[in-house]
Amino acid sequence: MSTIRTIQVLLKLLPSIFALRKDRKKWIHQKENEVDLEQFRKNARKVLDTFISLGPVYIKLGQWLSSRADILPQPYLEELAKLQDCVPSSSFDKVKSIIEKDLGPINEKFDEIDTNSISGASLGQVYRGTISGQQIVIKVKRPGIEKIVAKDLKVLKKILPLALRFVDPNLRYSAKAMLSQFIETIHEEMDYTHESANLKKIKKDMEKSDNVIVPSVFDDYSSKNVLTMEYLPGIKVTNVDALEKKGIDREQLVIDVHKVFFTMLLKHSIFHADPHPGNISVTDDGKLILYDYGMVGRINNETRFKLIRLYLALVEKNPSRVVNAMSELGMLTPGYNRMVIEKGIELSIRSMHGNKPDEMEVQSLMELANQTMSKFPFMLPKNLALYMRMASIIEGIYKTHDVDFKFVKVLKNILEEENLIPRAYIEELKVSFDSFTKSIDYAIRMGPEMKKFMDETQIFMKKRKPTVLLSGSIFASAIFIGSTFLFQSNEFLGLVGLISSGLIMIASGLLRKY
Repeated sequence: MSTIRTIQVLLKLLPSIFALRKDRKKWIHQKENEVDLEQFRKNARKVLDTFISLGPVYIKLGQWLSSRADILPQPYLEELAKLQDCVPSSSFDKVKSIIEKDLGPINEKFDEIDTNSISGASLGQVYRGTISGQQIVIKVKRPGIEKIVAKDLKVLKKILPLALRFVDPNLRYSAKAMLSQFIETIHEEMDYTHESANLKKIKKDMEKSDNVIVPSVFDDYSSKNVLTMEYLPGIKVTNVDALEKKGIDREQLVIDVHKVFFTMLLKHSIFHADPHPGNISVTDDGKLILYDYGMVGRINNETRFKLIRLYLALVEKNPSRVVNAMSELGMLTPGYNRMVIEKGIELSIRSMHGNKPDEMEVQSLMELANQTMSKFPFMLPKNLALYMRMASIIEGIYKTHDVDFKFVKVLKNILEEENLIPRAYIEELKVSFDSFTKSIDYAIRMGPEMKKFMDETQIFMKKRKPTVLLSGSIFASAIFIGSTFLFQSNEFLGLVGLISSGLIMIASGLLRKY
């Protein structure tokens, strides 16, 4: 059966892979006014339909790809973002057996459970009920889902090497990292003890925030396959009409969404990585309710401050520092052309709206990511995949509301409120100092070679008139030593200096000869 499934998946996916490869090349090389966006969207919709037809695992995979600007052209991202994790629910009789196996007889544990599910996802389904008169929701793993996932993940591992043959070489690393992260995450999502721990950690981290509510867990009514939480009703974050009727300030709402999620990212060790509209509701007084903690991201302090430095460099329009931060984050393929990348980033930054950093909008930043990741050898490391997904989904919420919103201004406020900017600049100085010490070390290691060079020059000079050649040698040596220092922090300028020192020596020799 595994072989049959592999062939079935391969036959369905190959046309999508070929279309994507063709479209990606067009997207990179064609000018903006020459791109047939409707044709791109048409092809993207075919890919979306393919994922839906292949079942739960591939629906999840499509959702992951919807945030990968390093892999897909923008029209594909927009179409796949519409992919909803909505699957018809299994009958309650099958679900009942799972609950009772883990928790005991339902009649003894719960006052009541509505047998009609309020939502059905690819991995689980949700029901309403009561415990001691308190309204609750019960999330239950979909019957037989572990076998389905195990079989399809096995198939994905089989077809990936073949599929990678038909994609650009610089995408292969990103694709492998994405699949690795995807497999790890989907396994975590199927163990509700992980989700319970994630929820509790984020609830504690955000307890001082007055604009976000996280539900509580009923530990005695939860297990690996069942998760029971308090019921918190609200208005879907993208339901514009309902929010307007309640008098919710949608501009402030968009600001709050960004503040909540980017504070999690930049301040705490764990962040909610799946903020799609179905997982965010709004109370009547404008507070955010966050649901579903199965997919979370974790970033250590070192990576976090590299991200902050990257953001600051973008804000301050400094392409060189952007490249430095990206390189440290592992976002650039080995042997990248620094000069070309810096120029591309410079042009992209220049295209952002407004002259002041505060006027840069989310759309501009996302366009920057898409343009540069499509046209230059960028890759997205495993530890940043969920961050990219979170940022991309939030940007979609902003687009829905279409309000006057300045992302950079909000980001600056977060960094200032959490006192992160001084620390980021300290980290920048540390990196610069490390680069400087490496340059000194490099120059010291070059010392013996320089001494040998100068000794040979002195011997040569005793035999010939020194005027021009001596001056040129001293000048060239000075440039050479200076360039070794410069090379570590700026490879291009350092290389120019090293070449210049050689040219000066040659010119001095020619002048002395003639």
